[in-house]
Amino acid sequence: MEAKTPKESLTILTDMVLPGETNSLHNLFGGELLARMDRACSIAAQRHSKKIVVTASVNHVAFNKAVPVGSVVIVEAKVSRAFNSSMEVYADVWTEDQETGEKTKVNEGIYTFVAVDLTGSPVKVPMIKPETDLEIERYNGALRRKQLSLILSGRMKPEEADELKALFS
Repeated sequence: MEAKTPKESLTILTDMVLPGETNSLHNLFGGELLARMDRACSIAAQRHSKKIVVTASVNHVAFNKAVPVGSVVIVEAKVSRAFNSSMEVYADVWTEDQETGEKTKVNEGIYTFVAVDLTGSPVKVPMIKPETDLEIERYNGALRRKQLSLILSGRMKPEEADELKALFS
């Protein structure tokens, strides 16, 4: 199975925030944004693996700026690293000024997907070959994030997490 680049999985979803999707302050509900991010990340994982994918976890989300009603929201998702059957997908969320076209980053998140067959059993996925500095940074961080997640879930002993230990040595 030949490795793929992150840009081959790039998925961009663009949408507008409508009044029924906002809270009392007229800002986009966090859950609405999470759903949009999940859809974009799912498509990116499917593009990478060419398989059915299921969301395994939402590893990190940062709601850095409110997204007001009427905003144009852009979710950009790419696979940052692939393991055996799982893929880490990074999502960057932007708003776009409708007059100037200027984009402002408002959120980011990291999701994990698993590729499965029709019976729901995990299947192998192609590895990732990062190209840009940001892709390399996210690729390298993915193994540390995976090891931390495995430790927190009790599926890995801290002393086995070589990548994490290297940060503190």
